Amino acid sequence: MGGSMKLGSKPDAFTRRGQAWFCTTGLPSDVIVEVGEMSFHLHKFPLLSKSPILGRLMEENSDLDECIIKLSDIPGGAKSFELVARFCYGVKIELSPANIVHLRCAAEYLQMTEETAADNLINQAETFFNQAVLRSWKDSLEALKTCDVLLPHAEDLHIAKRCVESLAAKASIDPDLFGWPVSEHGAMLSPEGSVLWNGISTGAKLGNFSSNWWYDDASSLSFPTYKRLISTMESRGAKEEIIAGSLMYYAKKCLPGLNRRQSKGLVAVPLNSAITLSEEEQRRLLEDIDRMLPLQRGLVSTNVLLWLLRTAMILKVSRACISNLEKRVGMQLDKATLEDLLLPNFSYTMDTLYNVECVRRILDHFLEMDQTTGGSGSPCLDDVMASPSLAPITAVAKLIDGYLAEIAPDMNLKPPKFESLAASLPEYARPLDDGLYRAIDVYLKAHSSLPESEREQLCRLIDCQKLSLEACTHAAQNERLPLRVVVQVLFFEQLQLRTSIAGCLMVSDNLEGGSSRTLRGSDAVAMSGEAGASWVTTAAVRENQALRAGMDSMRLRLAELERECSGMRQDIRKLGGGKDGGWAARVQRVFSLKMKLQMCSTDEGRISEQHRSAAAKLEKLQAKVSKHKKHLSINA
Repeated sequence: MGGSMKLGSKPDAFTRRGQAWFCTTGLPSDVIVEVGEMSFHLHKFPLLSKSPILGRLMEENSDLDECIIKLSDIPGGAKSFELVARFCYGVKIELSPANIVHLRCAAEYLQMTEETAADNLINQAETFFNQAVLRSWKDSLEALKTCDVLLPHAEDLHIAKRCVESLAAKASIDPDLFGWPVSEHGAMLSPEGSVLWNGISTGAKLGNFSSNWWYDDASSLSFPTYKRLISTMESRGAKEEIIAGSLMYYAKKCLPGLNRRQSKGLVAVPLNSAITLSEEEQRRLLEDIDRMLPLQRGLVSTNVLLWLLRTAMILKVSRACISNLEKRVGMQLDKATLEDLLLPNFSYTMDTLYNVECVRRILDHFLEMDQTTGGSGSPCLDDVMASPSLAPITAVAKLIDGYLAEIAPDMNLKPPKFESLAASLPEYARPLDDGLYRAIDVYLKAHSSLPESEREQLCRLIDCQKLSLEACTHAAQNERLPLRVVVQVLFFEQLQLRTSIAGCLMVSDNLEGGSSRTLRGSDAVAMSGEAGASWVTTAAVRENQALRAGMDSMRLRLAELERECSGMRQDIRKLGGGKDGGWAARVQRVFSLKMKLQMCSTDEGRISEQHRSAAAKLEKLQAKVSKHKKHLSINA
């Protein structure tokens, strides 16, 4: 049975004149049925033979000169009664998914049962509904849409319930499990995927099906009906990711903010299929979707959740809805991007450009989850770099450092708020503090009038031991940093250089010892006829000798610089006397630190570069000392 069914055999005898219908059978009309503004001029016998309700109403009005019946509350109004009247007269009508619910409800209202007449309208409508409509996804969907205007009659007859269950059963089928859907838009398919016609394979193939094939059709339902469908699917054990995907599709179709942005992780929605809702309807829709969405990591991409959160702020949804969305984002913050995390501040009570408080709450949710899952320890740097379990929190640390750098130029961002967000991450979250250093540097540059005490307070967040050599070089020349921080940077830079030099010497000794052994071994190999291996050993020895010669030259240069430094210290003491001894000691410490040479490179080019860098630092410090000498001589 296809998408329609024909009833009756008589030719059409109904004509319409304005707001009146007439049955042209050759006999004068003896009853008028008024349904709303439409009147039907009919005959008593065909009507009462099918409906006891119409017979009783005719009997009640039999004493009047003109029999007039009013049916003001018949389900479906004049449209439904027109089809009922045609059925009573045996005129051809066509049952379809668009009118079957109207006819079924009207037939129930008029009690058109089998007790009154065989093959009456209730029986005919039920047969078509069960055997044709409910078997097809497309027909069930179309019939369900008509139920919205026929409430509560469609609910009382369980028509809407049966449609929802039929749709839920079809949508819950996993194409990966069965390989083919039961039906798609009414077309039956064979197990091989070919379209069936009267049970015979046509050879035509439908496209590949994915689990989201029903999203667009379901989104055409009214939201109360859609919620009912989703609830039924959940009770049938549908996968949570399928439910979440459908909810996000519906949200994108109804919420303009999401529809304008082609967000990652969402099935594309046709631009001409967007639904226009009022602001209040959008607010209720978003709150309901949040309640229906399963609270599980990874069901919805993070950028989609952040855009839902942004839309929720614009619509001013309830605080509970905002909190739930923040928690959802926090559960998978490591998958967020900086662009999506820059949530504008839509509140007039907060003066910052971006909603920093919201990001802080999201970060707190992530850290709480991280501690719950066993990430609350304090591993060493090597563990952080090597452990996959620590990858999420290191990704979040990198994201937050980037976020801090983006919001740092905001003149309304106060140091305590900036510091609070930067310090909220545990120490082990940052393998390197380069990102944090960059964010603080941007903040200090934008807030040039910041007092020295607040600058030092912000710089205490930086662990100088976790700065790369590039960051150390930049920090050593950064005039925005307090002197104490510069001294710390230089000190730890020296430690790194000393460690590197010690490592180089150790490698050098190992290479030299190994080369001598290899040379002895190569003689034996040469005697056995395997010559040529000594070429590699000879090259290694030459390279090692060049390295050691460069280091010896560097040591001589260092001794020469130390002698010059000692002479400059004596000059400073003579000029400064006793009153400036504290300043001289500070210069001596800084000078001593800056004179340490970076001898961790193993090639001659790097050694030459270190010579030039050391010479430049020495010239700069000598200029400072000369300036101070001149100042002291003037004071004297």
